[in-house]
Order: sequence, then structure tokens, then C-alpha cells
Amino acid sequence: MTSIEDRLDRIESHQAIQQLPIRYALAVDSRDLDAWVGCFRPDVDMGRHGRGRQVLRQHIEPLVRGFHRSVHQICGHRVEFTGRDTATGAVYCRAEHEVGDRWIVMAICYFDDYARVDGGWYFSRRREQHWYAADVTDRPQAVGFNGWEGAGQPLLPDAFPSWSSFWKETW
Repeated sequence: MTSIEDRLDRIESHQAIQQLPIRYALAVDSRDLDAWVGCFRPDVDMGRHGRGRQVLRQHIEPLVRGFHRSVHQICGHRVEFTGRDTATGAVYCRAEHEVGDRWIVMAICYFDDYARVDGGWYFSRRREQHWYAADVTDRPQAVGFNGWEGAGQPLLPDAFPSWSSFWKETW
């Protein structure tokens, strides 16, 4: 049986982690890059680019300058603890971006890793995958689910491990 302190810590941790996606969304939509990078652990690993929030900021600033207005709507969040100070999660998001004279709508799932650092919870890693990106006036199928080159190639639903096994009986 776990102690009341452990249970309380888990509840408080869960609540803190659930605030990260909305803090992220508000920071992106308000173009508050300090708040945006503050959602990530101080030593965030940016791969070949290096480590740290300043490296992250240098990477994302040109990306968010690629669209004017945006609205990121958080639709659901699953959190699974992998240790006392680590967790993973999946966050559904409907994002809208003003790109020139187009209004691009995206259906996204973020796959996240979280870590507690110095008592606070942060993203260690965010991987964005999406079903489609299309102008609001288009059906996603009409543009091959990829109506915005800035979004990259859609990986969902094929990236879900259960997807192909579910459909293999039908195809």
C-alpha cells in the first residue's frame, strides 16, 4: 500500500503535468517565447543542435514566425507515470494557423515525455504528429491530408501501433 504522502505527490504531479499543454498552447498563441521555452526542462536536449532553452528558442522562433495568428485547442490529455519523477503522455489538439491568406486547420497528437526537475514538472520532449493539415475551406481528403507544407507529412493514424493490426483483417 502506498503512503498518503506518495498518493498526494502523484495527484499534485498529475495536476502540474496537465497544466503543461495549455501553458504551451497559450505561449505559442501569444508568441511568449520565454513562457514557451519555460515549459521545457532547463537542459532540454535538442539533438545535434545542442542543449538548453536558448538553443530551443533559436530553433522555434523562426518556425512560429511562419504563421501570423494561431489557436491551439487542447482536447484531451493522457498521463502515465514511468517513475516518481518521470511520465509520458499524449495530448490531442486542434490547431489553427493563419498562413498568408489561408486559415490552416490541423488535427494533432503530441507524444510527450515529462520530468520533474528541481521540484517542477517540465516537458523533456514533445513529438508532434498529425492526421491532416488543410485550409478551413478544404476537406482534408481534397488536399491529400497535407495542405500546408509547414506541417510536414501527416503520420497519423498509421503511427499508432494498433492501427495496422486492427485493419489487416479488412484490407
